[in-house]
Parts: sequence; structure tokens; C-alpha cells
Amino acid sequence: GEARRLTTFQGAEGDPHFSPDGNTVAFSGEYDGNIDVYVVPVAGGEPQRLTWHPEEDLVRGFTNDGERVLFASGRINAPRPWPRLWTVTLEGGMPEPLPLPRAADGQFSPSGKKLAYQMIQPWESEWRNYRGGQAQPIRVIDLGSLEVENLPWDGSNDLSPVWSGGTIFFLSDRDWAM
Repeated sequence: GEARRLTTFQGAEGDPHFSPDGNTVAFSGEYDGNIDVYVVPVAGGEPQRLTWHPEEDLVRGFTNDGERVLFASGRINAPRPWPRLWTVTLEGGMPEPLPLPRAADGQFSPSGKKLAYQMIQPWESEWRNYRGGQAQPIRVIDLGSLEVENLPWDGSNDLSPVWSGGTIFFLSDRDWAM
């Protein structure tokens, strides 16, 4: 179909994610000198701000029921703002942290009982075939038992996990090309 603009504000916008029903787009917007979580209907309209914290809030998706937006923020990890995953309702209010001390990106399993996640957000993702400390395995946490499992990994850059049915897909340069 034809692409059309949903927002017209002069601020920067990024990290867009469709809600599971396809009616809403959540995104990170830098409108007041800070990056916060916003939602806007696919049909258009004024974006609604959901978070109000001075630390940047980066949208990562939705919960499976579409009732909450998933985002990463270092809002409580002082003195270093390591990111952690949070959810906030579509009406805004107080965000709730997921039971992970550190996570930069992730997606819920179809059942919503597990989360595939990336602990560290690489700050030099353009560094081809990097094999240092920023390279981390994709992890899966059982949100009931809090057991964590690392997916098979050989030191490669593994990024952006997503579920399709019971299978986890992610970007990897394990064969020296992402």
C-alpha cells in the first residue's frame, strides 16, 4: 500500500512498533528534549505520551494482548543507566519493570510466559564481525520461574530476537555476515 506520514511534529521519532491488532503504533519520540514512549492510531491523530521520565525510554514492542507497550530504559540503574525492560499501559501511568536487572531489547513468546531478550545494547553495532564484550548471546527467561537459558552462541553478534510460533529468530553475524 501507499505509505503515509502518521506524525508531523518537528521532533525526532524512532523505534516504531505496531500493536498486535494493527490499530496502534508505539514509538520513541524526542519532543521535549527527552525521548519518551508515545502511541498514535494507525488512522492518524495526535500522539499520546505514555512516559514522563528524564532517562530515555526506547520502545521495543507490545505485550501479546496489546494492552501494554514494552520499552527499555535505564531509569533506575544508577550510577550507570544500564537499560532494563518495562511495560506501560496504553493510558500511561506508572511503568512496571520486568523481572530482569538488565535488558536492552526483547519480545514475549506467543504464550507470554517467556521472553527472548538481548542483555546489552551494542554501542558500536556498525563494527563488522566484532567479537568483544558487546557481543552477547540471546537469552530466554521463563517469567514464572525466572530461569534463564542462553541460546547456542559462538561469540557472534546476536541481535533483535523475535518469536514466530515456538521458534526464536534473530540477527547474527556468526557466519561473518549479518
